Amino acid sequence: MVGTTAADDVACGDGNETRTCVVLGGRGFLGRSLVTRLLRLGGWFVRIADSSSHLLQLDRSAASDSILSSALSSGRASFCHVDVRDTSQIIKVTEGAGVVFYMERTDLDTHDIYSCYKIIVQGVKNVINACQECKVRRLIYNSSADVVFDGSKDILVGDESFSCPGNFPDVLIDFNLQAEELIRLANNIDGLATCVLRPSNAFGPGDTWFVPLLVNLAKSGLAKFITGRGENMCDFTYAENVAHAHICAAETLDSRSVSVAGKAFFITNLEPMMFWEFASHILEGLGYQRPFIKVPSWMFAYTLSLLQHTHEESHFRIDKYSPHYIVQLASRTRTFDCSAAQKHLGYSPVIYLEDGVRSTIASFSHLAKDSSFMRDNCLNTIKAVKLLGSGIVADVLLWRSAKRTLLCFLVLAFLFYWFFRCGRTFTSSVAKLLLLVTVVLYGYGNLSANIGFFAVKRISSSCFEIPESTLKNSLRSVSYTWNRGARHIKLLAKGEDWGKFFKVAIFLYIAKWMLEYYPLDVFVRIALVVAFTAFIVYEQHEPVIDGLGWVLYYGITALEELVRRSLPSFPRR
Repeated sequence: MVGTTAADDVACGDGNETRTCVVLGGRGFLGRSLVTRLLRLGGWFVRIADSSSHLLQLDRSAASDSILSSALSSGRASFCHVDVRDTSQIIKVTEGAGVVFYMERTDLDTHDIYSCYKIIVQGVKNVINACQECKVRRLIYNSSADVVFDGSKDILVGDESFSCPGNFPDVLIDFNLQAEELIRLANNIDGLATCVLRPSNAFGPGDTWFVPLLVNLAKSGLAKFITGRGENMCDFTYAENVAHAHICAAETLDSRSVSVAGKAFFITNLEPMMFWEFASHILEGLGYQRPFIKVPSWMFAYTLSLLQHTHEESHFRIDKYSPHYIVQLASRTRTFDCSAAQKHLGYSPVIYLEDGVRSTIASFSHLAKDSSFMRDNCLNTIKAVKLLGSGIVADVLLWRSAKRTLLCFLVLAFLFYWFFRCGRTFTSSVAKLLLLVTVVLYGYGNLSANIGFFAVKRISSSCFEIPESTLKNSLRSVSYTWNRGARHIKLLAKGEDWGKFFKVAIFLYIAKWMLEYYPLDVFVRIALVVAFTAFIVYEQHEPVIDGLGWVLYYGITALEELVRRSLPSFPRR
């Protein structure tokens, strides 16, 4: 569904007048949406300026590039490469333009902080100087709602009076705030009117960060996790609505409105929803499993950080923000009051959130999962049964029969006392146990068939026989385990696998350390208690325990990879 039509953008100005505008960053994610909307409206000559490439590369199959191709052919659009660090290049493209839209840069090398500063902060200074020299009347800067968020607390219906924090967890946000302040301070100097827009969680076709990040997390197995309580609300903004807001701001600035010039405005879809529900819609639409396991935010952040460092050359990449800041974005409530933009800019969403999500999923069909994913989470709730089987062991350890479980526990507790707490040697304990069993069985066998009103059941000799098939299977299992251990020992002897060496060395060291400080009976006692409690607890809290287990697994794997890459490799023999 569409809230308004394209004609609503023109309604603020003269539709018969052809105006010239410059879209800096016009080949970026939001820049493409703005260029497409301007060309669809008509009445605009669009100069596309971008630093990503010296040549304009178009995808004829994409609707937006098809529109741009027609506009380039008809002369309604032009393209040139512009580096915002060079003022002369900006002056060349802005001469004769009435409005400049400065959109986000998507080609930043986030590892080069100095370069980011030159592009974001110094770039804005150069754009302002160029606009003043070329007598440009309007400059609209695309900022972000992130400039008022430091991750320390939730933001509930924050408006433009919300104070920006002093310290940011991510340096790029600090640079964006500095650039925003420069834009606002430049208002009404040399006839230039400025305005700043702060879209919240922009998404849509061509998204270069949010949707690709979700897909990368899904491919790495981390998208099944929910950080924090999973109840945090967020505002999202479809890309075409961001473009519409920029055009509304340009039209309003043309009237020199004092309520708009030099001000900043939050832009949203006016449809706040739970962050993890939104992420689930995207993931499910692309064929991936929706998040369902809740884990602590700090644990997920450290795991994400380790994966970033150990998978820099693979498909797993986290650009733009740090892992800790990403987790804060995903676990905090961030909703904003968009009434100022509605009142002063005449803004209202032109695309509803549901339709925006559908269009976004369709545009990222190339990232969809090929194979079918697990559709019923209930399949994950029977792992305890799969681990124990469906026999007597499962019935006992899962407490399906309280009498049987208590009886087994008492028997094992008796054996523990008999072998570990009586002060006898193991051989003496075995001998006395066999003697006790013999006396009990002999006495039981000599009992009369009836004692009072009770009938005594006889024990069949077959109860003490071991089936030949069971004995063969047991021997096969022992043989398989022995041969597998021998193969691992051979691999260790060759000295070619650092990972296996560290696993064995760490295990042996921990076992040696624990046996030095704690006697064997302590471990038997712990194992007895854990066996009768762990499986029933796991059955009742399986999603949470699975989540912690997966995060721990990914963290250890990433740490192991990090250590392995820093070690020299053994020469092949």
